[in-house]
Amino acid sequence: MTISFENKVVIVTGAANGLGRNHALEFARRGACVLVNDFGGARDGTGGSSAAAEVVVDEIAELGGEAMSNGADVSDREQVDAMVKQVMDEWGHIDILVNNAGILRDRSFGKMSGEDWDAAVAVHLTGSANCSMAVWNVMKEQNYGRIVMTTSTSGIYGNFGQANYGAAKTGVWGLMNTLHIEGMKNNIRVNCISPTAATRMTEDLMDAAVLSHLKPEWVTPAVLYLASENAPSRNILLAGAGGYTVAKLMEAEGIFLGEEDRTPENIANRWDEITNMNGAVEFTAGSDHVAKMVKKAIDAS
Repeated sequence: MTISFENKVVIVTGAANGLGRNHALEFARRGACVLVNDFGGARDGTGGSSAAAEVVVDEIAELGGEAMSNGADVSDREQVDAMVKQVMDEWGHIDILVNNAGILRDRSFGKMSGEDWDAAVAVHLTGSANCSMAVWNVMKEQNYGRIVMTTSTSGIYGNFGQANYGAAKTGVWGLMNTLHIEGMKNNIRVNCISPTAATRMTEDLMDAAVLSHLKPEWVTPAVLYLASENAPSRNILLAGAGGYTVAKLMEAEGIFLGEEDRTPENIANRWDEITNMNGAVEFTAGSDHVAKMVKKAIDAS
């Protein structure tokens, strides 16, 4: 089965370079109309120019595709709303959103400024929310939508010097979880991609030998699958160097303590049991965990 995006309209943020550029080009090759969004700033989010996004639009035109550029700063809600209006005025619908825009302000936590924190969270987390919010009701009304968030192993597992980036990237995971639940009845499927790729965001974080295995175009097939008509929902798909895998949050069975035994000492004494992952399960809503704990209490009463 060939995955096609004929008659689909796609917004890709941060699409002037690296991963976003590759995503935009491949969507276009497979028939989509593409809004190439990029603020055009430096890696740390400073500056701005629409020139790079316009180059990608030209590349898509050379492929015989249809595209427009947009220079909205995704952290600015008014600019994002104007971007969505531009798409609706031109094409009349929005089927896919890829939240790819990002910046880096790497510093150890003790040296990080409040501005460094705010800038990273504004682009990665608030930017993803702004764009998703702007297209959400469009997707609900047409009873179809695919949203791909971009998370990171820095958010899933942590990484030195990236407290701001990692926290924001974990945030989009949480956003995915809730949008999955709220979008199910309207055929809106929401997933996260966690890419490892050689881009200007990573060029000085890894050596050349490692980067040679991490071409951005090898992440794009995973993004296109998550944006396809038969996509799953509520997944974190990690992609890099030709490898593809999923990460999940699992909950241990844990223990139940009687009312008189609910002390920090008993938690300490039974820590090995609490952290035993044999029989761990994945919950798909916060209410699942609550139901589990209440059932334990009822069963013990």
